[in-house]
Amino acid sequence: MPTRRQIAAFALALLAFPTMVSAQSAMPSATQIERKLEAPAARSVRPNQRVTVREFKRRPDLRRAAPSIDIQSINFAFGSSEIPDSQYRKVETIATALERLLRRRPGTKVLIEGHTDAVGSAASNQILSEDRADSLRRVLVREFGIPRRALETVGYGEEFLLVPTQNENWQNRRVTLLRIDDFLQ
Repeated sequence: MPTRRQIAAFALALLAFPTMVSAQSAMPSATQIERKLEAPAARSVRPNQRVTVREFKRRPDLRRAAPSIDIQSINFAFGSSEIPDSQYRKVETIATALERLLRRRPGTKVLIEGHTDAVGSAASNQILSEDRADSLRRVLVREFGIPRRALETVGYGEEFLLVPTQNENWQNRRVTLLRIDDFLQ
């Protein structure tokens, strides 16, 4: 027979569950994405300190300084990089933000980072994260007409977990968008 404490804990968990579900599916608006990516970089880089895209991807200090937004609402199935048709409306929101941004700033370059949770081997998670980033770029280019030249991709596997756990966690299976043109040669 459950105690009152157990029943109260269960009731609280039920009340919290819808919040967890809505947090998982909460998609930032195109305007929110646009504002985050248009924000000034956290630090400026002099012209002689600018780097290549390849160097940028290996520099956590520059990644932290770039305007960015985590997109946790694109629901990748466990172990998958496929963006299901049910998620295309969310990708359309990203595309709308990128279209507006590119209209105002034609030289904009956005890095799409793919991330995984920590379940599985580091090698398989690395490949999966690269595939997730590539999958988003492919859909943005083919289905929504975003110029390929405006998008770069990288996968970080389980290297930058939002929730430090070795268990499956949806918050770690995400893509992050960073505006990187201020840092490039």
